[in-house]
Amino acid sequence: MPTPPGQPVLELTIELREVEPRVWRRLLVPGSVRLDKLHRILQAAMGWADCHLHSFEIDGERFGPHDDDEFDEDELDEAMFTVEGAIGSAGQFTYVYDFGDFWVHDVTIERAGEAESSSKHAVCLDGANACPPEDVGGPWGYQRLLSVLADPSHEEHEELSEWIGEPIDPTAFDIALVNAHLQAVR
Repeated sequence: MPTPPGQPVLELTIELREVEPRVWRRLLVPGSVRLDKLHRILQAAMGWADCHLHSFEIDGERFGPHDDDEFDEDELDEAMFTVEGAIGSAGQFTYVYDFGDFWVHDVTIERAGEAESSSKHAVCLDGANACPPEDVGGPWGYQRLLSVLADPSHEEHEELSEWIGEPIDPTAFDIALVNAHLQAVR
């Protein structure tokens, strides 16, 4: 169902912590979406593959999925809260993806307003740089990967190049592709 004009919409800036070059996205997100859908929106916007666990930390509360037996009892079920309802007056929160690599995203609410037009999808307004590949060992591992791939004489260059499978351009960002991924989020 589309977000009718006049309904709440949030402008969010998402920045991946401790990564160079700086990876960030600016999104318009309907305030009425639940946190479980916001998770899928953030996955699509950043370029992750949704292969790992995640959580939100908002105003001292932790939210996460309760779809299996491995949820933390102190964690609130993300499917029960809308983005607007969960953030309340908080101006910033964190989203953590992959508890092994521990990718921390700082999410800042730039503004809250009303939708000017009807849309059922989040929209990427701007951003920069490519999301790191999955399972590289977090920010430290990503920096190491980029260093090894930039040095053909490094003893692990060939092995890591084969593992990655394609060249990595850490500065790549395609807003049209991000928006196509966002339109596919259900």
